[in-house]
Amino acid sequence: MTFKTTKLRDAITFALAVGSTALVGAAGAQEASAPAQKEATTLDRIEVTGSRIRSVDVETAQPVLSISRQQIEKQGFKSVADILQNVTAAGTPAITRSQPLSSGEQVGGTFISLRDLGSQRTLILINGRRLGISTTGQQDVSSIPASVVERIEILKDGASSIYGSDAMAGVVNIITRTNFEGAQANAYFGQYGEGDGTKETYDFMIGFAGDRGSLTAAIEYSKEDEVWAKDREFSRYPQGATHPNRGWTPVSQWGGITGISGGTRVLNPGADPRFYSNYHIADATSAATADDIADADVSNSNLQMHLINPIERKSIFVDGLLNITDNVRFRTNFAYNNRIATRQIAGYPYQSTAFNGAAGTPIQRTSYFAPVGTPGTAPISFLRRTWEVPRTTESDLDTFRFVGSIEGTFSLGDKFYDWDAGYLYNENKLVQTSNGNLSIPRVLQAVGPSFLNPTTGRVECGTLGAANNPQYGSGVGQCMPWNPLLRQGQAGQGSLDNPELQRFLMPEGHATGRTKTTSYFANLTGPIVTLPAGDLAFAVGYEYRKEEGGFSPDAQDQTGSTTNLAGGPTSGSYDVNEVYAELNVPILADMAGARELSVSLASRYSDFNTFGNTTNSKFGFKWKPIDSLLVRGTWAEGFRAPTINDLYGGGSQTFDTFADPCDTRFGSASSDPAVLARCEAYRVANGGTYNSATYRQQAQGGVPTTGVTAQTPTPFFSGSNDQLSPETSTSKTLGLVWSPGFLDGLNVSLDWWWIKIENTIVADTATQILNDCFGRGVTERCTSAFFTRDPNSGIVNQLRRSPINAGFVEAEGFDFEASYRFETQIGKFDVSWQNTYVSKNIFKSTTNPNDVPQPTVGISSGQDINFRIRSNLNVMWEKGPWGITYGARYYSGVKEQCLSNTQYPSECDTPDQRAPWYAGRRDYNKLGSNTFHDVQFRFEAPWNATVAIGANNVFNHLGPQMYSQPNSNFAYSGTFDIGRFVYMKYQQRF
Repeated sequence: MTFKTTKLRDAITFALAVGSTALVGAAGAQEASAPAQKEATTLDRIEVTGSRIRSVDVETAQPVLSISRQQIEKQGFKSVADILQNVTAAGTPAITRSQPLSSGEQVGGTFISLRDLGSQRTLILINGRRLGISTTGQQDVSSIPASVVERIEILKDGASSIYGSDAMAGVVNIITRTNFEGAQANAYFGQYGEGDGTKETYDFMIGFAGDRGSLTAAIEYSKEDEVWAKDREFSRYPQGATHPNRGWTPVSQWGGITGISGGTRVLNPGADPRFYSNYHIADATSAATADDIADADVSNSNLQMHLINPIERKSIFVDGLLNITDNVRFRTNFAYNNRIATRQIAGYPYQSTAFNGAAGTPIQRTSYFAPVGTPGTAPISFLRRTWEVPRTTESDLDTFRFVGSIEGTFSLGDKFYDWDAGYLYNENKLVQTSNGNLSIPRVLQAVGPSFLNPTTGRVECGTLGAANNPQYGSGVGQCMPWNPLLRQGQAGQGSLDNPELQRFLMPEGHATGRTKTTSYFANLTGPIVTLPAGDLAFAVGYEYRKEEGGFSPDAQDQTGSTTNLAGGPTSGSYDVNEVYAELNVPILADMAGARELSVSLASRYSDFNTFGNTTNSKFGFKWKPIDSLLVRGTWAEGFRAPTINDLYGGGSQTFDTFADPCDTRFGSASSDPAVLARCEAYRVANGGTYNSATYRQQAQGGVPTTGVTAQTPTPFFSGSNDQLSPETSTSKTLGLVWSPGFLDGLNVSLDWWWIKIENTIVADTATQILNDCFGRGVTERCTSAFFTRDPNSGIVNQLRRSPINAGFVEAEGFDFEASYRFETQIGKFDVSWQNTYVSKNIFKSTTNPNDVPQPTVGISSGQDINFRIRSNLNVMWEKGPWGITYGARYYSGVKEQCLSNTQYPSECDTPDQRAPWYAGRRDYNKLGSNTFHDVQFRFEAPWNATVAIGANNVFNHLGPQMYSQPNSNFAYSGTFDIGRFVYMKYQQRF
């Protein structure tokens, strides 16, 4: 089959076939070396992401970004996750490695969110087939080894009509290597300038190809070491290095007696804990630096936390192709990946009043460790951070994937048709092991009756002379007494420094998870009839898919018997039968003003056993008024089905970080009388005795907050909703691709995009619920079904949030990309510039028609940053065996709420802002833009090897201090580089 080529088609063909020259790929037009003259060329039919129709024409109506194997090897980001995160169309990740407080089955994974619309709305494919999901619908790209990637295609458009659920914001299709011949070994080693965070990757690939088929096999080992929060100034302190003495918690490793007038009392350093006279009123003044922490009675939990958690991966990949006949072949690929991710956070901030209901777990007066002279006769309430045993969670995830298909071609007359039919199986098996959480029943024993055994000289559980005292020891059913008032590091009986006591109080926890994706599919594509402008082509297909899975927390966690977040098991499944059809209709060709004009149509019918059926369609067009200019556009419907966790989640406790609008210092009530009035009306209606005019939100330890947000001292609850319906979306794109004939190698594209998602499945938040109630006056959000307040203190003591269908999300923007490839006497140059500009991103999370949508562009919400502009400029130079790559990654400035306009006015340059989407005043601080520079030097050695050295963030730039902690548990954005990363790479080809 022969087709005429054009400069524009050659450019796009080059981009998709061998990849782009940008650090993260160039847009739809790349110029190959221009042919001397136009001539007929025989081309293979290929499938481009976003369409099932195989064609020699790779110019599509939708914007597709390609990242080639060569490009991956010529930059310093080694993992698939890091490469994708640096695409300008990608939003901030759902979970970053700088969020050690994250919990659940996703811990350790990396998830891509195109257009910043949520990772569950971006579909990930491997060779056009779905990657497996978690029960929450997340697809973990960290399970894909970079060594097997041939190229990555990113469709920046909705594609539910082609691929089904979840393809609302776009599609990432990772194409793996096949027909590889020879052998290749790679080694990568790098670390941060501080000497930590070492990353090392080793892989080996071997392949054979012949007339009967091919076999490609690869193994990869990757390890990334931790970075400790204490080793970076911006993360060493709770609210950053600018305010090192703020945000420390009174639930400290020094312990303390509570519930007695005068405030918390802490043991004097080195004193005998058995006498109340040896205790002093706790000093709540934070230490000035981490080194003099012992000078105060508070705790800096950052000292025990990971800034970057460690990950270790092992992967095996096999791709096989067997030619059964000249026109039929069997294709298969198998992958296994093991990922072990560990996270550490500070020892548990235990408060005896927070567990075992109203009775709590106080020190009994009959305990040997009850201080003599303590006022009153009631049991003694206490608080103590178990600093001796930091909390750790190790997530061990095994991923198995198998795809097998029979595919082939046949002809009818002079027309050729492609078909395939196959089976996909993907399984994720997770084991989580946790340490450092306390068993509540064992704490009750350990602080219960105890005595000094005169025979052994040990303090033992029970009562002196009793016949049935618990046996001393740390075995099952045995008891060891604990003195939580003994300071960390202070020797003595009942000290938590004792490993046996640690094992008794803190049994190891085990959670398990398993998800399976099973799919059968069949597709047929080819021409229907030849029209004057070309072939009327079609694709049809059928797919059956079943998703099943569950996540089961440790048995003790499920019953609430430990300090770990309580949660029930999640278990469920759903299946879907789908059929689709796609047409490509050529209308005009080789005419003045219409070198080409064609439209594409697609529709997909999906029948789910959970909610019923849905049909989603798509329309696209492409028009070339002249050979060097392509005009393209699409209109598409999309949907996202509720996940297993949305529908069947067992629910779990969460210690949410939230902002209470009724707080009279940092909340909206401090500046808006209407909010304060709603807070007072709620108090009266619910019989509260606290004073709304002086109410303060409480942080951990029951102390007033020191900032806009704080973590709740009592656990909230997150549940599921089996009445959810799918999200629906409409998306539009319109763009230009230009490859001017007067300047070979220059390619420019500009695309406008717009997406609106309705009936959104809202992952409700505590902040949103309270803002809806008090800030907006949405009365249905003020009921006990959502939250309650303690009638005495006024704090939110219970809150339940579950996913709901409510509101919408709407985003709009532009992608502009330009590349220029040229040769000079001093070498070859590739220059590429990729930009994404977000003009709008708004959301509404309620069904109230009077609520005004809230904007997110350029604002740090504390959970996310939606940058208005992201830009990557990249320059490559090559001459002979030498090459250099330079890249600059730009993030536009953002604003966040000020820490305190009263206390720190110099950090609050935009105070007193008012807008219809929130109540009261907002004090904002504008933070400048950030650019990170990368460089690589490489040499092609004569022994068939490549040696490269480089640095990411070569100028050691750091982002600003951010008190909103976006995508991070520190006063810093989890999106930004944490320092200069220097690396070396070696590739040996055989």
